[in-house]
Amino acid sequence: MKKQERQRYIKRLLSSNEIERQEDFVRLLRAEEIDVTQATISRDIKDMQLVKVPSATGGYHYSMPVQKQMDTEKKLKRTLKDAYVSYATQDKFVLIKVLPGNGPALASLIETMHYDNVFGTLGDDSTVLIICKSLDATLELQQMIQRLLSDN
Repeated sequence: MKKQERQRYIKRLLSSNEIERQEDFVRLLRAEEIDVTQATISRDIKDMQLVKVPSATGGYHYSMPVQKQMDTEKKLKRTLKDAYVSYATQDKFVLIKVLPGNGPALASLIETMHYDNVFGTLGDDSTVLIICKSLDATLELQQMIQRLLSDN
């Protein structure tokens, strides 16, 4: 399994579980038939910049860094507003045209957001192709793009 896909699973686990130890990540991922080691989880935690926050039960649990997610969304919004030319959808594909030189940055920002409905992105100089997981996901992404473009 690719690191990016594994980290999406980790993000999903964080949204539905209070995970206190790295071993808990290993156990939960193995329950999903994803074979990982504690060392791999340790690297993912560092790469994803996960933080430990106080738990309602008195201990601490892992969490996504709120500021990083907000910063990335701000960058995504700014890049879209500054470079956006047009977009089109077809089936599970969303094609965004941007000013030359902005495609790779926009594709990277979309990947960094770890959207659950996005299967993957490709970015060249002035185009980003986003492959969604379903037709409904395509509609959700289209609405998100419109929201980012219209927000002040």
